[in-house]
Amino acid sequence: MKLEVVILAAGQGTRMRSDLPKVLHPLANKPLLAHVLASARMLMPVRIHVVIGHGSELVREALDAEDLVWVMQEEQLGTAHAVLQAMPGIDGDSTVLILYGDVPLLRASTLEGLIDNAPALLTAVLDDPEGYGRVLRDSGDQLEGVVEHKDATEEQRRISEINTGVLAYPASLLADYLPRVGNANAQGEFYLPDVLSMAVKDGHCVAALRADEASEVMGINDRIQLAEAETVHRERAAVALMTAGVSLADPARIDVRGSLHCGRDVFIDVNCVFEGEVTIGEGVHIGPNCVLKNCTVGVDTQIHAMSHIDDSQVGGSCSVGPYARLRPGTVLADGARIGNFVETKKATIGPGSKVNHLSYVGDAELGGGVNIGAGTITCNYDGVNKHKTSLGDDVFIGSNSTLVAPLDVGEGGFVAAGSTVTRDVPESSLGVSRAKQRNIAEWQTPKQRAENDETQSGD
Repeated sequence: MKLEVVILAAGQGTRMRSDLPKVLHPLANKPLLAHVLASARMLMPVRIHVVIGHGSELVREALDAEDLVWVMQEEQLGTAHAVLQAMPGIDGDSTVLILYGDVPLLRASTLEGLIDNAPALLTAVLDDPEGYGRVLRDSGDQLEGVVEHKDATEEQRRISEINTGVLAYPASLLADYLPRVGNANAQGEFYLPDVLSMAVKDGHCVAALRADEASEVMGINDRIQLAEAETVHRERAAVALMTAGVSLADPARIDVRGSLHCGRDVFIDVNCVFEGEVTIGEGVHIGPNCVLKNCTVGVDTQIHAMSHIDDSQVGGSCSVGPYARLRPGTVLADGARIGNFVETKKATIGPGSKVNHLSYVGDAELGGGVNIGAGTITCNYDGVNKHKTSLGDDVFIGSNSTLVAPLDVGEGGFVAAGSTVTRDVPESSLGVSRAKQRNIAEWQTPKQRAENDETQSGD
């Protein structure tokens, strides 16, 4: 049977105390709704219907895609009313999976079990079920219905099994029951779980499947719950990494805000952050407090403490940092070395080349075996355009040199320390550009001169 997904994302989220729609608040650097969409897409539905209301333009702008059908709920009159808005676009022969834009931690495997048993409700057992609708079962443990917390008796409130609101339901039954849902309840809303009681009354067997982990069905209503969800997400990522053969100095101090793929025998120290798509080869060692974003790191490379790597490619057996910053477009060949307080941007560093200290290399191409001395900068910007610096194999750049692009230094070329180089240096040549040195005899510092002047005035 075909699967269609309906995601309810129309609520304002007043407890977030924010102008941003609740479903756009970030979890692991992605909007809450983006996590729900990712799980839904793993199920390969024919369509995904997203019911929006508050901040609808912002939501669409942030997450619009070809596989999404946007449905407006002009008035938020309850969950049954929200699903009813999507029904005209749903095939009557399909199974409908109903999800929520503020429940971001559901696994696709859990949802598959629900779909296979439709009509079915996902439930969870909580230590503190306060505020949740309770699941009512008969003497044979079969589902009878759901009662909202505000409508429940004292006895019913002692039930710890709660309604998550996540349903898998035949579209034909939804089309029959949804228009008949009433709002005779404490909130005056049209509740989706009422379709469960209707189905049971008509003799349908409705499965009630418990989630393995209560955290999986956690809804986000305020910033405290958002922080709790971050903790769960972080723990999941840490477990997955360690299962894959990665060593973590402290599983509680790693943040994966995207996709992190690691080879075996990788070591990650504390307080490292991974954003976007990051791939790390076998045997890599990452020091503490590093940030890696949209990058690849080759086998046996060392990333030392406090280093930032952004949209870059790092080869095998490289050394980066500490306190290094690789900006977008940086490519390090195997064996390259980037040292402390070095910044690169749109730079290709050849095999075995070294930029070890306090330098900036931007819009540059370095061959193999190049050595860049401390304090060197490539002057790549003239105020209007960017220009390129090219250094051939085995070039040596002395400390505190300024390379004014566009500039070529040929293979085996040397630049003397302290030079400002504005013209190309041919291969195997020495480029020197310094003011002539003068030595002034019996030089006095300003302080010495001031003391002498005071002594003379005192006489």
